[in-house]
Amino acid sequence: MSSTSPQYDLILYGATSFVGKIMVAYLASLDQRTLNWAVAARDESKLLALKDELKLDKIEHYVSQANDEKALATICEKTKVMVSTVGPYALYGETLVRVCAKSGTDYCDLTGEPQWIKAMLDKYEEEAKASGARLVNCAGFDSIPSDLGVYLSQSLAIEKTGAPAQQIKMRVRRLKGTASGGTVASLLNVLKEAGEDKTLRKQLVNPYLLCPADHSFSLRQTNHKSAEYDKHLKMWTMPFVMAAINERIVHRTNALLGNKYGKHFRYDEAMSAKNGGSAWMMTLGLGAFVAGASIGPIRRLLSQYVLPKPGEGPSPEQQQSGMFDMRFYAMLNNGETQVVQVKGDRDPGYGSTAKMLAQAALCLGKDVPELPGGFYTPAAAMAEPLIVRLREHAGVEVQVLGANT
Repeated sequence: MSSTSPQYDLILYGATSFVGKIMVAYLASLDQRTLNWAVAARDESKLLALKDELKLDKIEHYVSQANDEKALATICEKTKVMVSTVGPYALYGETLVRVCAKSGTDYCDLTGEPQWIKAMLDKYEEEAKASGARLVNCAGFDSIPSDLGVYLSQSLAIEKTGAPAQQIKMRVRRLKGTASGGTVASLLNVLKEAGEDKTLRKQLVNPYLLCPADHSFSLRQTNHKSAEYDKHLKMWTMPFVMAAINERIVHRTNALLGNKYGKHFRYDEAMSAKNGGSAWMMTLGLGAFVAGASIGPIRRLLSQYVLPKPGEGPSPEQQQSGMFDMRFYAMLNNGETQVVQVKGDRDPGYGSTAKMLAQAALCLGKDVPELPGGFYTPAAAMAEPLIVRLREHAGVEVQVLGANT
């Protein structure tokens, strides 16, 4: 944290992005007597239009391009926490991370790009530790529900049996929401980079990619590539596209918490399906999309004519009607299967993500003053205080359902 007293609790950079606009409206709905915040973006005309639309004339705004280190440094001096919704982060995110790591300014984002997080860890983690900056990636739908769901499951397992669960399976039981152009752009960029770099392709299949270099994990992890029937849980499953980032964040949390989940912890994510037919149909559809989007000409055609573009996304009505329900099945060493649920009351990637990101930033700035500098996961940085904030202010419940639910 900067040695001077910052003017703001948080500044949102990327306020005119799709999820940024949702987050601005959410921040404006909070108790302004206990919150001091500002907005920033690359285009001042869009910022002014947004402020006018939401009647936020008293909220200060700042302008900077994503690669303007000097301007971003000036903005960072004014706040406890910088929040970034400017993606794809691999294209637009590095300069702000560098400025925060150098200046000691705390930082939160909602990236789901493991290759970019790995690059930022390699370049700036030591600088962040030295400056005192606390940087938290993946503070949205990827990967707060997964991270906190596993954290609570393991905390309860240790309390109940004296040892962590050696295996947890996360199954998405219900998911209602649509993708925005920004999320699609990030996914396409990962596929593009992986297609051009064999080394990156090898990195992306490593479940421990984001763990510290001295981690001691070597257990082979489950990788869901097709539809299958889980005899233990008695359900059909299919691949979950966000497992690629969520599983790596969970393993990093384990390492950052001193192997709290054990050195031989197994974790996997998948979506549940009504039956084998629907599981296979969805699996084949997802596989066809990824295969096509991995080929340059097809990817460009999809981006231009089929997929939503940056700035486009679900309507306010779709955000309101969206929801998610995720279950964490922990195999305890006493033979029981403990079930934890994480559920949200809005479209997961946008309505819920905006609220989760805002509360994560406030939690980082207000609730964990003793946390030293460095790069963190949501659970490793905030854990219980964040669970409380999400329940009270973000419509996200992290709770125990009991056994075999």
